Parts: sequence; structure tokens; C-alpha cells
Amino acid sequence: MKKTILTLIVASLAIPAAALHAGSCGSCSSHSEKASYEKKAKANIVETAVAAGSFNTLVAAVQAAGLAETLSGEGPFTVFAPTDEAFAALPKGTVESLLLPENKDKLVAILTYHVVPAKVKAKDVKAGEAPTVNGQTATIEVTNSGVTIEGANVIKTDVIASNGVIHVIDKVILPKDA
Repeated sequence: MKKTILTLIVASLAIPAAALHAGSCGSCSSHSEKASYEKKAKANIVETAVAAGSFNTLVAAVQAAGLAETLSGEGPFTVFAPTDEAFAALPKGTVESLLLPENKDKLVAILTYHVVPAKVKAKDVKAGEAPTVNGQTATIEVTNSGVTIEGANVIKTDVIASNGVIHVIDKVILPKDA
């Protein structure tokens, strides 16, 4: 039943997949072409995540936490977005437990820990402490092998949305009090 609810939530937010291409532009042949796609990004953070198809759990959690309207708003936001595989790696029952109404505050705290209240593209990411919407800071490390936030690897950068940017990460990061 929960899978059906998640599917309904995701389906209700579905938009054309072209919106994701407008933001990610992984196949662009030149920097100016990529800039052109970025200007055309019309999908917001939530719509872009839905169109990607690899953030179904994140989108369902954002809906359950009542954050969809905020993340669809003006922004700007930078979202370090865990994939469905990242959520699946959590201990069994964790996601289902977090989606329960009585755990909404904890879910909000976790999700807002993945959001920086600014548009930070990959070229602007610096090592150090990044303020999150949650109110805590998250540690970002930049090395020759890549970028991590709280130990999660950034596996794709600069998925552009109309109200910010998404950087894809390979695990769910948890605030200090979670």
C-alpha cells in the first residue's frame, strides 16, 4: 500500500522529462549551449526531481514533510539530493517510519539538512561548512577524487532548476540530532 501511495504522489507531480534535460544538459556540445539550456529551465526543484525518475523516495518524503510547496517556491535553493538507491541503503523500515505523521518533525529536519538556502553551482562549491535550511551546518570536502558532503559522494552536479540547482549524492545525510 505504501508503494502505491508513493507512486500516486510521484505520478501527481509528473511533468515532461524534457524539463530535466533542460537543466542537466549532459550532452551539450559547448559551454554556451549549456548556458542556453540553463536559461530555459522552467521546472522548479520538485518538478525537476520528479522528471529525473531517480528521486521517487525523496519526492515522496518531501510531500510527506509538507516541503513541496517551499521547494517549488522562489528559492534559490541548492539541494543535495539522495537517489532512490541512497534511501534503499538505510536500515530496513527507516523510510517507512520517517513517512509516518508522528515522525514529520524528524523527517523535516533530515530533508532540510540536504538544502542550502542559495544557488551554489559546482564551480562555486568550496570546502568547509555550508549552512543548511535545517539551521545546522554540513561539512563539504573537496579533494582530487571529488566532492563529498557529510561523507556522501556528489555523483552528478548542476541539474539546473528554475529556482536553484540539484547535486545528486549517493547517501542520505543526517543532521547531528537525528
